[in-house]
Amino acid sequence: MTIDALLARRRIAPYVLETPLVRSDWLSDLAEAAVFLKLESLQHTHSFKVRGAFNAVIARLERASGQHPSRLVTASAGNHGRALALAAETFRLPLVVFAPSNAPRTKVEAIRRHGAVLDGSARDYDEAERLAKAYARETGAEFISPYNDPDVIAGAGTIALEVFQQSAGAVDAFVVPIGGGGLISGIAATTKPIDPTCQIVGVEVEASCPFHTSVRAGRLVEIVPGATLADGLAGNPDPETITFDYIRRLVDEIVMVSEADLSAGIRGLLEHDHLVSEGAGATGVAAVIAHRAHRGRRVRLKGRRVVIVMTGSNIDLAVLDQLVSSQ
Repeated sequence: MTIDALLARRRIAPYVLETPLVRSDWLSDLAEAAVFLKLESLQHTHSFKVRGAFNAVIARLERASGQHPSRLVTASAGNHGRALALAAETFRLPLVVFAPSNAPRTKVEAIRRHGAVLDGSARDYDEAERLAKAYARETGAEFISPYNDPDVIAGAGTIALEVFQQSAGAVDAFVVPIGGGGLISGIAATTKPIDPTCQIVGVEVEASCPFHTSVRAGRLVEIVPGATLADGLAGNPDPETITFDYIRRLVDEIVMVSEADLSAGIRGLLEHDHLVSEGAGATGVAAVIAHRAHRGRRVRLKGRRVVIVMTGSNIDLAVLDQLVSSQ
Protein backbone atom coordinates (compact mmCIF):
# COMPACT_ATOMS: atom_id res chain seq x y z
CA MET A 1 0.00 0.00 0.00
CA THR A 2 1.43 3.38 -1.07
CA ILE A 3 1.84 6.08 1.56
CA ASP A 4 1.71 9.58 0.08
CA ALA A 5 3.38 11.87 2.58
CA LEU A 6 3.77 14.65 -0.01
CA LEU A 7 0.01 14.81 -0.53
CA ALA A 8 -0.49 14.66 3.23
CA ARG A 9 1.91 17.55 3.70
CA ARG A 10 -0.06 19.72 1.29
CA ARG A 11 -3.33 18.81 2.97
CA ILE A 12 -2.30 19.51 6.54
CA ALA A 13 0.00 22.51 6.01
CA PRO A 14 -2.57 25.08 7.21
CA TYR A 15 -3.29 23.12 10.37
CA VAL A 16 0.07 21.91 11.74
CA LEU A 17 3.42 23.39 12.71
CA GLU A 18 6.78 22.68 11.14
CA THR A 19 8.46 21.63 14.36
CA PRO A 20 12.10 22.41 15.20
CA LEU A 21 15.00 20.02 14.69
CA VAL A 22 17.57 20.79 17.38
CA ARG A 23 20.90 19.30 18.42
CA SER A 24 21.12 17.79 21.89
CA ASP A 25 24.67 18.10 23.22
CA TRP A 26 24.27 15.72 26.18
CA LEU A 27 22.72 13.00 24.02
CA SER A 28 25.41 13.53 21.39
CA ASP A 29 28.05 12.99 24.07
CA LEU A 30 26.27 9.87 25.36
CA ALA A 31 25.92 8.34 21.92
CA GLU A 32 29.26 9.59 20.53
CA ALA A 33 27.19 10.84 17.60
CA ALA A 34 25.45 13.96 16.35
CA VAL A 35 22.03 13.57 17.94
CA PHE A 36 19.12 15.82 17.00
CA LEU A 37 15.63 15.97 18.47
CA LYS A 38 12.60 16.42 16.23
CA LEU A 39 10.37 18.32 18.65
CA GLU A 40 6.88 17.07 17.93
CA SER A 41 6.28 17.84 21.60
CA LEU A 42 5.92 21.47 20.44
CA GLN A 43 3.28 20.56 17.83
CA HIS A 44 -0.37 21.60 18.18
CA THR A 45 -1.92 19.37 20.89
CA HIS A 46 1.71 18.76 22.01
CA SER A 47 1.95 15.53 20.00
CA PHE A 48 2.76 14.35 16.47
CA LYS A 49 -0.69 12.77 16.30
CA VAL A 50 -2.24 15.96 14.92
CA ARG A 51 -0.57 15.26 11.57
CA GLY A 52 -2.31 11.95 10.98
CA ALA A 53 -5.59 13.10 12.47
CA PHE A 54 -5.95 16.09 10.16
CA ASN A 55 -4.81 14.14 7.11
CA ALA A 56 -7.32 11.37 7.83
CA VAL A 57 -10.23 13.78 8.31
CA ILE A 58 -9.40 15.93 5.27
CA ALA A 59 -8.90 12.84 3.08
CA ARG A 60 -12.30 11.52 4.10
CA LEU A 61 -13.95 14.83 3.36
CA GLU A 62 -12.30 14.92 -0.07
CA ARG A 63 -13.46 11.40 -0.88
CA ALA A 64 -16.98 12.03 0.43
CA SER A 65 -17.84 14.58 -2.30
CA GLY A 66 -20.06 16.55 0.03
CA GLN A 67 -21.44 13.55 1.93
CA HIS A 68 -19.74 14.12 5.27
CA PRO A 69 -19.64 11.25 7.77
CA SER A 70 -22.42 11.59 10.34
CA ARG A 71 -20.02 10.86 13.18
CA LEU A 72 -16.40 9.90 13.77
CA VAL A 73 -15.21 7.43 16.38
CA THR A 74 -11.79 6.36 17.57
CA ALA A 75 -9.90 4.59 20.32
CA SER A 76 -6.98 6.33 21.96
CA ALA A 77 -4.69 6.31 24.95
CA GLY A 78 -5.04 10.09 24.74
CA ASN A 79 -2.91 11.84 22.12
CA HIS A 80 -4.69 10.60 19.00
CA GLY A 81 -8.04 11.26 20.62
CA ARG A 82 -7.01 14.81 21.43
CA ALA A 83 -5.67 15.41 17.92
CA LEU A 84 -8.74 13.94 16.26
CA ALA A 85 -10.95 16.01 18.57
CA LEU A 86 -9.20 19.14 17.33
CA ALA A 87 -9.64 18.08 13.70
CA ALA A 88 -13.30 17.22 14.27
CA GLU A 89 -13.86 20.56 15.98
CA THR A 90 -12.16 22.38 13.09
CA PHE A 91 -14.40 20.75 10.49
CA ARG A 92 -17.50 20.66 12.72
CA LEU A 93 -17.81 16.88 12.87
CA PRO A 94 -19.10 14.99 15.92
CA LEU A 95 -16.61 12.60 17.49
CA VAL A 96 -16.72 9.85 20.12
CA VAL A 97 -13.44 8.80 21.75
CA PHE A 98 -13.06 5.54 23.65
CA ALA A 99 -10.13 5.70 26.06
CA PRO A 100 -8.73 3.56 28.88
CA SER A 101 -9.96 4.44 32.35
CA ASN A 102 -6.38 5.21 33.42
CA ALA A 103 -5.59 7.57 30.52
CA PRO A 104 -3.64 10.63 31.71
CA ARG A 105 -5.90 13.40 32.95
CA THR A 106 -4.16 16.07 30.87
CA LYS A 107 -5.08 14.15 27.71
CA VAL A 108 -8.69 13.32 28.49
CA GLU A 109 -9.47 16.85 29.68
CA ALA A 110 -8.18 18.21 26.36
CA ILE A 111 -10.38 15.77 24.43
CA ARG A 112 -13.44 17.13 26.23
CA ARG A 113 -12.33 20.75 25.69
CA HIS A 114 -12.50 20.23 21.94
CA GLY A 115 -16.10 19.06 22.22
CA ALA A 116 -15.71 15.32 21.67
CA VAL A 117 -17.74 12.79 23.63
CA LEU A 118 -15.40 10.74 25.81
CA ASP A 119 -16.07 7.19 26.96
CA GLY A 120 -13.40 6.30 29.51
CA SER A 121 -14.88 3.03 30.73
CA ALA A 122 -12.41 0.62 29.09
CA ARG A 123 -9.99 -1.35 31.26
CA ASP A 124 -7.10 -0.79 28.84
CA TYR A 125 -6.35 0.33 25.30
CA ASP A 126 -7.16 -3.06 23.78
CA GLU A 127 -10.68 -2.93 25.20
CA ALA A 128 -11.10 0.70 24.15
CA GLU A 129 -10.32 -0.27 20.56
CA ARG A 130 -12.82 -3.15 20.64
CA LEU A 131 -15.51 -0.83 22.00
CA ALA A 132 -14.81 1.83 19.39
CA LYS A 133 -15.00 -0.64 16.50
CA ALA A 134 -18.23 -2.10 17.89
CA TYR A 135 -19.68 1.41 18.14
CA ALA A 136 -18.76 2.02 14.49
CA ARG A 137 -20.50 -1.18 13.39
CA GLU A 138 -23.62 -0.45 15.41
CA THR A 139 -24.04 3.23 14.52
CA GLY A 140 -22.41 3.61 11.10
CA ALA A 141 -19.84 6.05 12.50
CA GLU A 142 -16.51 6.32 10.67
CA PHE A 143 -13.75 4.63 12.70
CA ILE A 144 -10.34 6.29 12.42
CA SER A 145 -7.59 4.15 13.91
CA PRO A 146 -4.64 5.85 15.62
CA TYR A 147 -2.26 3.74 13.50
CA ASN A 148 -4.01 1.22 11.22
CA ASP A 149 -5.02 3.76 8.60
CA PRO A 150 -3.10 4.79 5.44
CA ASP A 151 -3.99 8.47 5.86
CA VAL A 152 -2.87 8.51 9.49
CA ILE A 153 0.38 6.81 8.50
CA ALA A 154 0.94 9.27 5.64
CA GLY A 155 0.43 12.16 8.06
CA ALA A 156 3.15 10.72 10.29
CA GLY A 157 5.41 10.43 7.25
CA THR A 158 5.42 14.22 6.88
CA ILE A 159 7.82 14.28 9.83
CA ALA A 160 10.48 12.58 7.71
CA LEU A 161 9.95 15.05 4.86
CA GLU A 162 10.50 17.95 7.26
CA VAL A 163 13.60 16.38 8.76
CA PHE A 164 15.24 15.81 5.37
CA GLN A 165 14.48 19.41 4.41
CA GLN A 166 15.76 20.82 7.71
CA SER A 167 18.94 18.71 7.65
CA ALA A 168 19.65 19.08 3.91
CA GLY A 169 19.28 15.32 3.63
CA ALA A 170 22.06 14.51 6.08
CA VAL A 171 20.40 11.85 8.23
CA ASP A 172 21.98 8.47 8.97
CA ALA A 173 19.34 7.12 11.34
CA PHE A 174 15.90 7.79 12.77
CA VAL A 175 15.11 6.54 16.27
CA VAL A 176 11.34 6.20 16.59
CA PRO A 177 8.98 4.96 19.34
CA ILE A 178 6.63 2.11 18.41
CA GLY A 179 3.11 1.83 19.78
CA GLY A 180 0.63 0.68 17.14
CA GLY A 181 3.30 1.28 14.52
CA GLY A 182 1.74 4.16 12.58
CA LEU A 183 4.53 6.65 13.25
CA ILE A 184 7.42 4.38 12.39
CA SER A 185 5.57 3.00 9.35
CA GLY A 186 5.06 6.51 8.00
CA ILE A 187 8.65 7.57 8.65
CA ALA A 188 10.10 4.36 7.21
CA ALA A 189 7.86 4.34 4.11
CA THR A 190 8.77 7.96 3.42
CA THR A 191 12.48 7.69 4.23
CA LYS A 192 13.53 4.54 2.39
CA PRO A 193 12.68 5.81 -1.14
CA ILE A 194 14.62 9.01 -0.37
CA ASP A 195 17.65 7.27 1.18
CA PRO A 196 17.64 3.47 1.39
CA THR A 197 20.79 3.56 3.53
CA CYS A 198 19.14 5.59 6.31
CA GLN A 199 18.63 3.28 9.27
CA ILE A 200 15.20 3.09 10.93
CA VAL A 201 15.44 2.05 14.57
CA GLY A 202 12.23 1.29 16.43
CA VAL A 203 11.95 1.44 20.21
CA GLU A 204 9.44 -0.45 22.33
CA VAL A 205 9.14 -0.62 26.10
CA GLU A 206 9.87 -3.89 27.85
CA ALA A 207 6.40 -3.82 29.42
CA SER A 208 4.69 -3.81 26.00
CA CYS A 209 6.65 -5.10 23.02
CA PRO A 210 4.27 -6.73 20.52
CA PHE A 211 6.29 -5.88 17.41
CA HIS A 212 9.64 -7.04 18.76
CA THR A 213 7.94 -10.31 19.69
CA SER A 214 6.03 -10.57 16.41
CA VAL A 215 8.95 -9.81 14.08
CA ARG A 216 10.96 -12.57 15.75
CA ALA A 217 8.02 -14.97 15.40
CA GLY A 218 7.32 -13.99 11.79
CA ARG A 219 3.67 -13.26 12.57
CA LEU A 220 1.64 -11.02 14.84
CA VAL A 221 1.71 -12.38 18.38
CA GLU A 222 -0.64 -11.17 21.09
CA ILE A 223 1.13 -10.13 24.29
CA VAL A 224 -0.03 -9.23 27.78
CA PRO A 225 0.97 -5.56 28.14
CA GLY A 226 2.16 -4.33 31.52
CA ALA A 227 2.05 -0.94 33.19
CA THR A 228 4.45 1.62 31.74
CA LEU A 229 5.27 5.31 31.87
CA ALA A 230 4.89 5.23 28.08
CA ASP A 231 1.10 4.90 28.26
CA GLY A 232 0.77 5.90 24.62
CA LEU A 233 2.72 2.80 23.54
CA ALA A 234 0.97 0.17 25.63
CA GLY A 235 -1.31 -2.46 24.12
CA ASN A 236 -1.65 -4.85 21.20
CA PRO A 237 -2.07 -3.70 17.61
CA ASP A 238 -5.14 -4.63 15.61
CA PRO A 239 -4.66 -8.24 14.38
CA GLU A 240 -5.22 -6.94 10.84
CA THR A 241 -2.96 -3.89 11.13
CA ILE A 242 -1.14 -2.81 7.99
CA THR A 243 1.75 -1.52 10.12
CA PHE A 244 3.21 -4.97 10.75
CA ASP A 245 4.13 -5.36 7.09
CA TYR A 246 5.80 -1.93 7.00
CA ILE A 247 7.76 -2.69 10.15
CA ARG A 248 8.81 -6.13 8.98
CA ARG A 249 10.01 -4.82 5.58
CA LEU A 250 11.38 -1.36 6.34
CA VAL A 251 12.49 -1.14 9.98
CA ASP A 252 16.13 -2.15 10.39
CA GLU A 253 16.00 -3.06 14.07
CA ILE A 254 13.81 -2.87 17.14
CA VAL A 255 15.25 -2.31 20.62
CA MET A 256 13.57 -2.26 24.01
CA VAL A 257 13.94 0.06 26.98
CA SER A 258 13.15 -0.32 30.66
CA GLU A 259 11.03 1.87 32.90
CA ALA A 260 14.24 3.07 34.56
CA ASP A 261 15.54 4.17 31.15
CA LEU A 262 12.28 6.02 30.46
CA SER A 263 12.50 7.82 33.80
CA ALA A 264 16.09 8.79 33.13
CA GLY A 265 15.12 10.02 29.66
CA ILE A 266 12.34 12.27 30.95
CA ARG A 267 14.61 13.70 33.66
CA GLY A 268 17.52 14.13 31.26
CA LEU A 269 15.44 16.04 28.74
CA LEU A 270 14.20 18.33 31.49
CA GLU A 271 17.62 18.87 33.04
CA HIS A 272 19.79 19.22 29.96
CA ASP A 273 17.49 20.41 27.17
CA HIS A 274 14.81 22.06 29.33
CA LEU A 275 12.13 20.05 27.54
CA VAL A 276 9.08 18.40 29.05
CA SER A 277 8.34 14.95 27.69
CA GLU A 278 5.76 12.28 28.34
CA GLY A 279 6.89 8.67 28.66
CA ALA A 280 6.32 7.76 25.01
CA GLY A 281 8.02 10.98 23.93
CA ALA A 282 11.21 10.07 25.76
CA THR A 283 11.42 6.50 24.42
CA GLY A 284 14.01 7.29 21.77
CA VAL A 285 16.11 9.14 24.33
CA ALA A 286 15.78 6.14 26.66
CA ALA A 287 17.27 3.98 23.89
CA VAL A 288 20.39 6.15 23.83
CA ILE A 289 20.66 5.91 27.62
CA ALA A 290 20.26 2.12 27.51
CA HIS A 291 22.85 1.94 24.72
CA ARG A 292 25.39 3.87 26.79
CA ALA A 293 24.71 1.65 29.81
CA HIS A 294 25.19 -1.48 27.65
CA ARG A 295 21.72 -2.76 28.54
CA GLY A 296 19.84 -4.80 25.98
CA ARG A 297 20.63 -4.72 22.28
CA ARG A 298 23.14 -2.09 21.25
CA VAL A 299 22.04 0.54 18.74
CA ARG A 300 24.75 1.43 16.21
CA LEU A 301 24.98 5.20 16.64
CA LYS A 302 28.65 6.13 17.03
CA GLY A 303 29.83 8.72 14.52
CA ARG A 304 26.43 8.99 12.87
CA ARG A 305 23.89 11.78 12.41
CA VAL A 306 20.87 10.60 14.36
CA VAL A 307 17.35 12.03 14.63
CA ILE A 308 15.23 11.08 17.63
CA VAL A 309 11.54 11.80 17.23
CA MET A 310 10.32 13.31 20.52
CA THR A 311 6.68 12.50 20.02
CA GLY A 312 4.82 14.36 22.77
CA SER A 313 4.81 16.21 26.06
CA ASN A 314 1.38 15.41 27.50
CA ILE A 315 2.39 14.17 30.93
CA ASP A 316 0.38 14.69 34.09
CA LEU A 317 2.06 17.19 36.43
CA ALA A 318 1.84 14.77 39.37
CA VAL A 319 3.71 12.09 37.40
CA LEU A 320 6.40 14.54 36.33
CA ASP A 321 6.78 15.86 39.87
CA GLN A 322 7.20 12.31 41.19
CA LEU A 323 9.84 11.50 38.60
CA VAL A 324 11.83 14.65 39.33
CA SER A 325 11.59 14.36 43.11
CA SER A 326 12.58 10.68 43.13
CA GLN A 327 15.93 11.30 41.45
